[in-house]
Parts: sequence; C-alpha cells; structure tokens
Amino acid sequence: MILSPSSSINPNLQLIFQSQVETSYQWRISTLDERVARLKKVRAWIKDYQQDIRDALANDFSKPEPETDLTEIFPVTAEINHTIKHLKKWMQPKSVSTPLPMLGTTSKIYKEPKGTSLIISPWNYPFNLTIGPLISALAAGCTAIIKPSEMTPHTSELIARMISELFNSNEVSVILGEVAVSQALLQLPFDHIFFTGSPAVGKIVMKAAAEHLTSVTLELGGKSPVIVNEDADLKDAAEKLIWGKYVNCGQTCIAPDYVLVHKSQEEMFLSEMKVALQKMYDPDFKGIDQSPDMARIVNDKNFQRLKGYIDDAVAKGAKIAFGGKLDPQSRYIEPTILTDVTDEMLVLQEEIFGPIFPIVPYSTLEQAIAYVNSKPKPLALYYFGNDSEHASKVLGETSSGNAVINDCVIHYLHMELPFGGVNNSGIGKAHGYHGFMAFSNEKGVLKQRVGLNNVTLLRPPYGIRAKQIIESLIKWF
Repeated sequence: MILSPSSSINPNLQLIFQSQVETSYQWRISTLDERVARLKKVRAWIKDYQQDIRDALANDFSKPEPETDLTEIFPVTAEINHTIKHLKKWMQPKSVSTPLPMLGTTSKIYKEPKGTSLIISPWNYPFNLTIGPLISALAAGCTAIIKPSEMTPHTSELIARMISELFNSNEVSVILGEVAVSQALLQLPFDHIFFTGSPAVGKIVMKAAAEHLTSVTLELGGKSPVIVNEDADLKDAAEKLIWGKYVNCGQTCIAPDYVLVHKSQEEMFLSEMKVALQKMYDPDFKGIDQSPDMARIVNDKNFQRLKGYIDDAVAKGAKIAFGGKLDPQSRYIEPTILTDVTDEMLVLQEEIFGPIFPIVPYSTLEQAIAYVNSKPKPLALYYFGNDSEHASKVLGETSSGNAVINDCVIHYLHMELPFGGVNNSGIGKAHGYHGFMAFSNEKGVLKQRVGLNNVTLLRPPYGIRAKQIIESLIKWF
C-alpha cells in the first residue's frame, strides 16, 4: 500500500503497522528457503526493470546511466547475491564453549528477527540506500515500512511501485510523503529503525526511538578527510580522489570532503588533480558542462547552499584553482578546487556534499592528524602514502567509521567489511553479515540437564562450604 503525504494522520498507517506486527510473528520462524525466495523476487524485479531505474535517476538529477548501474544497481544486486550465498551460515545457531563453572550445560547463540522495521532513506543514492537496507531486513526475517526521500520523487515512486508488485502491505510497504510522514512513522513502536541521512536528523530519529527503546542503525555523514603524505604517488592519488569526489556530483556521504596535502607537494598535487579532471570529464575540451558523465545538484535549495559555500570562501580569501562556473537553470556546478582556505570558511565547517574540494597544506604528519582529530569523527578517512609505519600511525591515532589506504570510496562495495560511522558519523554497521545482524537479536540459550544443578551448594542458607566455594570462584574464575 502507498500512502499520500496526508497519511501522517491517516489511521491506515496504524493499520499497516499493526498488520506488519502480526506478520513479524509468523516471519520469526521463517525458513532459509522462504527468505531466499523473497530476495530472489527483488533481484528478478531489478533485472527486469533496470532501464526504469536508470530513467528515474536521470529524471531526478541527471544521473548518467553507467553511474546508476555502478552505484545504484550493482551494490544492491551484489548485496543480494552475497546474502543468498551466506544466509544459511548466518542463520545457524552458534555453539559456544562451556566455562568450568557451567560444566554440564550446553549453550548456543540464536539469531532471531527483531521484528518490525522502519527504513528511512536519503535522496543522494535513493535506490541503493533504500533497497540495500531492505535486503538486510528481509534476510533477517523482518517486515519493513519504507519512507523514501521526497526530494527524488521519480525514484521514490518507482520504489513504491516495485514494492507493491512484490509484497503485500503487511510484509513490506512504502509510505510516500514529506517530513510530517516521517514524524508520524517515528511515533510508532518499531523494533528497529534504519536511518540514512544527516547527523542533525539522526539525532531526531534517535530521540524518537528512545521513546520506545527501539534499536537504531544510523548511517550519517561528516567531513571525511584525506591525508596525502609527502611520499604518496600524486598521480595515482589525484585520479582516485577526483573520481571519488565527483561521482554523483559530490553528493556522496563517503566522498572525500577535504584534502590535507604535504606543503612540499601541494603545487604538483594540484596539477595532477587538474589533469585528472580534464581526462575524466572533459577529454574533448568541450567543457565539463557538456560531459554526459557529470550529474547535477538535486534541487535549487542545495544548489544555493553550495553556491553560498563558494561565495563565502572567495569572500574570505580563498582562491579558485579550478572550476567555479555555475548554471542555476540546470543546477550545474563545475567541479571546483579551492586553495588558501581557512577554518573560518563554511567549506571547512560544514559537510560539503557537492563538487567543491578544499585543499589544506600541512607541514608534519602530526599536524595533519591533529587537524583531523579537531573535528567530529568522520564516516571515512583516506590516506595516501607508501610508508606503512606512517599509515599505521594515522590509523592508530585517528578514529573513523572506516578507513582506506591509497584509495577512496570503494570500501562501500566490500561486502565482508562492516560499513558505518562512529559517534557523530553514525551508530551501527551495515552490509552483508553486519547488515543481517543489525536487524537480528542475538539470543543466548543455555540448556541444563534435568537433575543437575551447578549452584545447589550455593543456595541459602549460606554455610561455611558455600562461602568457601564462592571465594574459590572469585579467586580462580
């Protein structure tokens, strides 16, 4: 069932939720085959309607088809395939060893579905970041209500159509609407909430979840830093960073936000960045605005926000080393590289989430680490350099949700790695087994033999023998 924006006060919302609660009791004992069948239905739909997905993303913010295939469709199909391959193992109870005081018992850890789940997804990768968490929910045996972003209406409507064709509303349902709909959904006592978005809204979600003691996975963001050390291969670093920054026109939660580059390498690094930009987005020298591979800013509000960052930086003394051209009508912002930036500028205070790349020189690696640590913990950290001791130093002395050495962004596609933030950049992990566990409860089960009781001698009344046993337990175990 698909509800309209007015559904925030529609009693059907409560009815859908309650129907999913009832279904969650049935799905609690769902089999491997039943869960795999649901995943295969989703995979088949994506294959049949791949062009529809491409068209929806193109209509929402001119996303190039190859980029849609690579960043929206492939991560989801890879998640499905990985999950189907490993789900049997994930679902199996795990036996644990028996400590000596528990001699005679056997114990296992069971993974049970948390139950009803709410998935609130963002606009920047609207298909990937909606269906990806759904795969984890279905794998764990959870029902789901999905609230996609109103800022990408074509993709949200396509997702609503997709889900209505694949599931009954008491299993998975899409609720369309704006902020009021999200607020109404957050009043319901879900068993788990998976939210992807900004730290500011993440705090609102967490506060609402606390009213029902609902567990949360918060995939947030922040200013993901890059450290380019003096021994880095500058050409290699520039090419990888240009792609990681400007894919999806910079509207990526794990995009490199700013670059700390050793001051001895700043000029050469800038030169390599310009070459990489030309090579990727303007090989025929017709202008990057003519490139079929550059997306656009999602809406006028975000265009003006990003324009404001550039204007603010330039007014405060920053130099535009590359780019800077804007077209409000098409919401085009040319890939822009800024130098001479300072902490008083908005580009070094706010998460950029757009095609603006500030460059900050540093003198020592300790200085770069201190700069990273002066800001909230980021979703990702990227380090470029050939000295393994320096890399270990950066990893050991900083904190981030994930880190990548000599590349950026691609860790998102690694299904064996947990993906997520830390503190301000997120809570909980996703992808593969970690996504499955986000929607699962680990239930410890201990089985005792009838007639055998390890604590018989420890029951009241406490005598000398009981006290001696307790003292021995404290001393030896």
